[in-house]
Amino acid sequence: MIDNADPLFLRGRLLVASPGIGDERFSRSVIYLCAHSVEGAMGLIVNKPADDIKFSDLLTQLNLLPKGEDIQIPQSINMMSVLRGGPVETSRGFVLHAADAKRDYGSVAVSDDVRLSASIEILQAIARGEGPEDAVFALGYAGWSAGQLETELQDNGWILCPARHDILFDRDHETKYARALSLIGVDPAMLSSVAGHA
Repeated sequence: MIDNADPLFLRGRLLVASPGIGDERFSRSVIYLCAHSVEGAMGLIVNKPADDIKFSDLLTQLNLLPKGEDIQIPQSINMMSVLRGGPVETSRGFVLHAADAKRDYGSVAVSDDVRLSASIEILQAIARGEGPEDAVFALGYAGWSAGQLETELQDNGWILCPARHDILFDRDHETKYARALSLIGVDPAMLSSVAGHA
């Protein structure tokens, strides 16, 4: 079991960008925090699809799917979301997936029901149609150095929300920002675009 009891460490929570975040790369972003410690934090943006990139094309480039127009690609591969996970290492891929009692796919636990992998093993399983049922693929990640995220939270750049399965894995990316805020009773229309201290 993952211990997220320490309130100083926010692994497994959502960061929702406040309107006054001051960095266009994160405007209206919903980030799932995969790691957080005294050394820094790492997360994946879960609401910004890479519309110009198909997951099946990535698998073909990695020689995990055969080339050819007559190849039948499993529907699960065509439905897999490719997200712009963040501005750091944008050519590096990550699979965020629901925990599977049968396999861990070379991934690490983020919470009791969510895992993260950067291994080829999970991509091979997905290409064979044997991967996790709920998963997204992200290119790049969001990263913070020691103390940086805490400072941004104090400056009201981010709003903390609990994570929910549908916000992480469904394909309705346009509504994830509002849905995440609704988890804590916040209406996005009521947020000020000026960040600061109360």
